[in-house]
Amino acid sequence: MASKQQDYYETLGVSKKASADDIRKAYRRLARKHHPDLNPGDKAAEDKFKKVQEAYDILSDEKKRQMYDQYGFYSEQGFPGAGPGKGAPGAGFGFGGFDFGDVFGGAAGGAAGGAAGAGDGGFRDLFSQFFQRGRQQAPKPERGSDLEYALNIDFWQSIKGTQVRLTIQRQETCGTCGGTGSSGGGAATCPQCNGTGNVTQMAGAMRFSLTCPRCEGSGKLRNVCPACHGEGRVTQPETVEVRIPAGARTGSRLRVAGKGSAGLMGGQSGDLYITVRVDEHPFFHRDGDDVIIKVPISVSEACLGAKIEVPTVDGKALLKIPQGTQNGQRFRLREKGIFSARTNTRGDQIVEVNLQAPKANDERTRELMRELASLHPEDPRAEIWRQV
Repeated sequence: MASKQQDYYETLGVSKKASADDIRKAYRRLARKHHPDLNPGDKAAEDKFKKVQEAYDILSDEKKRQMYDQYGFYSEQGFPGAGPGKGAPGAGFGFGGFDFGDVFGGAAGGAAGGAAGAGDGGFRDLFSQFFQRGRQQAPKPERGSDLEYALNIDFWQSIKGTQVRLTIQRQETCGTCGGTGSSGGGAATCPQCNGTGNVTQMAGAMRFSLTCPRCEGSGKLRNVCPACHGEGRVTQPETVEVRIPAGARTGSRLRVAGKGSAGLMGGQSGDLYITVRVDEHPFFHRDGDDVIIKVPISVSEACLGAKIEVPTVDGKALLKIPQGTQNGQRFRLREKGIFSARTNTRGDQIVEVNLQAPKANDERTRELMRELASLHPEDPRAEIWRQV
């Protein structure tokens, strides 16, 4: 029965002219969003993840993508019946060149064939190649899926770098059967066709039901490994040591090669991707490679000027406050920020001063404040009134 095929470009949210880098970025973003490990129990997210994985497998491979763009589907053996002098789906595709007699048989088939014209291909070739392919094709090595891990670290760990130990749940090659799924056990449901005995394959707008190549249509696997139940992999915890480099920030992603899920049928393992989230510090705030801190100063220090000690990520530093400093004024301490391995430079520390008014709890203080007000009767809000 005809069925609309999945649009791989639409699945990844990219255009048909998207570059390989755009496709890779879209895949990673969607894989993180819908990965089953990050959405436990969410069947919709799991289904979406499978579709995203399928789309990326095709569009990330240049030859597969070329075939998909040309025919609207991908098959390991190419388009059935396509070759020198034979048709392929596209503009002007019709029924000319097909031998209808191969399909209908007998007199009716001969009449149909005579009306359409006898070609060297035919519907019989089309269908037989699909079904023979389903019976004969052996399972191929399949790369394991990538894993995503969200890691929280504190501000100082992000500044100085740190070594962390993570315990992850990953699928590893079954030690009992060596990943084959078979080791003399009993029967189990085939994981490739889920016990139906059939798998589907698309050809343009047509969907074909093929015999499952793994169980050969029985829906069951014989001599199934009792440890992995025919899957070839088992889920186990593993401890991984990861070095977080100095200067890591929220959103930084680290790749640990080969620490994703193990592949099937000898395929290579996926990778582990760690996304870093840095906790906020109560005083230091990061802006790129710069560090911003608010420091209180007294009215006398602001009026008369002073030299004060301020904290930095390296310890204490001396900051000169000039006479007449205003509230909110900022000062820059060169190369007192965060080191960037990408540019091999350090950022700066920005110090924003916050004037602290004295508490006039005694008469002497209030007298001095009144004297100060009489010496400086200017209205500090005069500029505002001129603009209103």
